[in-house]
Amino acid sequence: MPAIPERLLLLGAFAALYLIWGSTYLVIRIGVASWPPLLLAGVRFLLAGGLLYAWLRWRGSQPPTAPQWRSAALLGGLLLACGNGGVTVAESMGAASGVAALMVATVPLFTLLFGLLWGQRNSRLDWAAIFLGLLGIGLLNSGASLQASPLAALLLLMAPAGWALGSVWGRYLSVPTGVMASASQMLAGGAILLLASLLSDERMQQWPDAAGWAALAYLTLFGSIIAFSAYLYLLKTVRPAAATSYAYVNPVVAVLLGVAFADEHFGATEAVAMLVIVAAVLLTALPLWRLRPGKPVR
Repeated sequence: MPAIPERLLLLGAFAALYLIWGSTYLVIRIGVASWPPLLLAGVRFLLAGGLLYAWLRWRGSQPPTAPQWRSAALLGGLLLACGNGGVTVAESMGAASGVAALMVATVPLFTLLFGLLWGQRNSRLDWAAIFLGLLGIGLLNSGASLQASPLAALLLLMAPAGWALGSVWGRYLSVPTGVMASASQMLAGGAILLLASLLSDERMQQWPDAAGWAALAYLTLFGSIIAFSAYLYLLKTVRPAAATSYAYVNPVVAVLLGVAFADEHFGATEAVAMLVIVAAVLLTALPLWRLRPGKPVR
């Protein structure tokens, strides 16, 4: 069987990040129409983590150590339970999928802020991006999409903050190498989400319909396994700024899909907020885009 040309692999990986991750916000909205939100997120990550873990063990990978499982629980709680779980609950409260994607796009800005806790120094360009991003968040919350549900707005603010804190903290923790880190974090995060579902007394009102099962399958296979594998491939192949460019492409994809397929309304205030947030995230990537090939990132 002939090898796939690298150019096609790159195009496929970028398409996976831009289109699949951008579409997950709409699919989550479809899913929460049939599933309780915490249960949907918990089952999604337990399935994805379990499949990845079984595959890795079958290939001979070593299981995580006890300290690594503790790290997986912490990071799974921040990245998946707080990050993805917050988005899923917010969308179940009526938050538009495009608005949710815009709030999550602020992850790089929160990452800069949390980096200060570990001695990271931000440049003037970084601070300009942070303040511009905060302005965009303020504009987004002043629009009609989030004013009706302050709790959804709070959850959508906590979600990128939790993801960013986990991303920074994870650099200083003992975690498994490669995909095993993702598998263990998905298993731990899924378990936390299911526990939260139990404690919050979520109940299935009826058996999920075909769209609900399709949403779960899509989020598990495409959103959690395929797109993440594409992300790992890009991290090893292209510049970091290119690999993380999904942060300012996904919101645009999510907004277009929400307007086209979910009858979501995106007003002038939200449109301006999108431009401001995307511009802020682009500012954080400028220094990395300027790196010459082969120059290390410090």
